[in-house]
Amino acid sequence: MDQAQYGIMRFAKYKGPEIGNIEAHNERTKEKYASNPDVDVSRSKYNFHLVEPVQRYRAEAEKQIAAAGCRTRKDSVLVVEVLFTASPEFFKGKKRAEVRAYFEEALRFFEQYQNKANIISAVVHMDEKTPHMHLSFVPLTADGRLSAKEIVGNKKKLTQWQDNFWSHMVRTYPELERGESASQTGRDHIPPRVFKEITRLAKQEAKLEELLAGIGAFNAKSRAAEIAALLDKYIPAVEQMHTTMKKYQVAFTTTTAENKKLKQENAQLEQSLDKATKESTLKQLADAKLRRDYADAVAVLDHIPKEVLDVYARGDHGREERPIEER
Repeated sequence: MDQAQYGIMRFAKYKGPEIGNIEAHNERTKEKYASNPDVDVSRSKYNFHLVEPVQRYRAEAEKQIAAAGCRTRKDSVLVVEVLFTASPEFFKGKKRAEVRAYFEEALRFFEQYQNKANIISAVVHMDEKTPHMHLSFVPLTADGRLSAKEIVGNKKKLTQWQDNFWSHMVRTYPELERGESASQTGRDHIPPRVFKEITRLAKQEAKLEELLAGIGAFNAKSRAAEIAALLDKYIPAVEQMHTTMKKYQVAFTTTTAENKKLKQENAQLEQSLDKATKESTLKQLADAKLRRDYADAVAVLDHIPKEVLDVYARGDHGREERPIEER
């Protein structure tokens, strides 16, 4: 299965004295980065801005705050920085233009919730391990108040930010999953990646049905080898799907009637398959099917002729012999 890919957004608040430090890092004004070994200065030329700073961060923040007529205290948050990035796997193989498009989409998302005039800088770093964007803005509310607390919010609002960010980005990048927040108690969201895996599994199942439908006395031997080879991929894929769905806390059976039905189908399956084949094939499959697909998988396997199962059990269809794992 493909490795999970997450869209990532994090907030950080900065008061007066700290702003110069983040500016030096973001804008790469330091001569050396001994404190940050991840920075490869030979690649800094590939960094780029989506929003260019018009002056120093703190000066711009104080200018905007004064224009809004806001009063500040010593401990007032003057600048909020948002880090936008994604899992390293997401960026693998992507060209510079594709990386830029991702961060442009992230910027479009942010501008829906904060006045773009408040953005001091949005710079993308390509000279560290994973591309990421530092977006720095002045936390002015729509009615002109300085309030990082209101804009960024508490734990509940941070969860909303994450939900909104994922909902926006996944329209363009369906492979992205929703990152977990501290307030989540369970994995009730099944990401698009999992549905893609289910689709692939359904295609394998359709291929299996197609092969079974066309089997006859004249092609049984060659078709048996082809079906057995397909089972080599199909059964591990079902097992992996079972693991994934357990991860996302998907119930396999929820009612007594459903449990009874599955037991009946298992009993029918046992009657139709010899012991050796059942152990080498269906023992791996029995607990490895999603509730909604299980009946279909059973039906397909139930229609496999004995001569095909014999080929699969012998393992002489081009695959390496594997010992049966006791579960």
